Amino acid sequence: MIKRLKSGIPGFDEISGGGIPKGQIILLSGAPGTGKTTMCTQYVYEGLKSHNENGIFLSFEETSESIRKTSAEFGWNFEEFERMNKFSFVKYDPYHVEEIFDLLESKIRDTGAHRVVIDSISALGLYVRDKAELRRMIFNLSTILRNLDCTTLMVSEIVPGTKGISRHGVEEFVADGVVVLYYERNNLAFNRAVQVWKMKSSNHSNKLHPYKITENGVKINPAEEAYFKE
Repeated sequence: MIKRLKSGIPGFDEISGGGIPKGQIILLSGAPGTGKTTMCTQYVYEGLKSHNENGIFLSFEETSESIRKTSAEFGWNFEEFERMNKFSFVKYDPYHVEEIFDLLESKIRDTGAHRVVIDSISALGLYVRDKAELRRMIFNLSTILRNLDCTTLMVSEIVPGTKGISRHGVEEFVADGVVVLYYERNNLAFNRAVQVWKMKSSNHSNKLHPYKITENGVKINPAEEAYFKE
């Protein structure tokens, strides 16, 4: 029986087959404005608040102050968990990525983290231009996370107008699961939709489902199907 983590994101557990399988690496891809960071922050915060699961948020781009400010708008206050050493924000320069492996492992062990967010793995491509080397580096990072029994959301940017499901085309081959967020024009309006492309050992939905970014965070409607015109 596979143990699954409750995501804390309304509707996500229903479309993913009952939650995120413990210890897996899930790639969360989408264009700018799809709510990737919001969903990741929600995942970590709900783990802390509702499930007593410590967390790490590793950012290669946004500062911890920026993420805290945005989180506060949704009512997510991380300060009390930071004071108890149950959570840590880690901001790191992707141009010095060779040091991140030891730092991340140290932070995870120090906090006893079960939930980890990496936002975004695409930033490593600024430092590592060779795709084979980038894939190797992501693989090494994922190996550390699996060995420490962390359940991880790993963000990848999608360039608007492209058909891929990751920025560099290698990230999805290292992940156990892939979830793609869309923000597409339908007639005169832009609509958001989410699809679980793959989720290892899970009977997940294969459909597009609409979602909204509300004052309480991301909310998915698992009972409805979304459509986009070609």
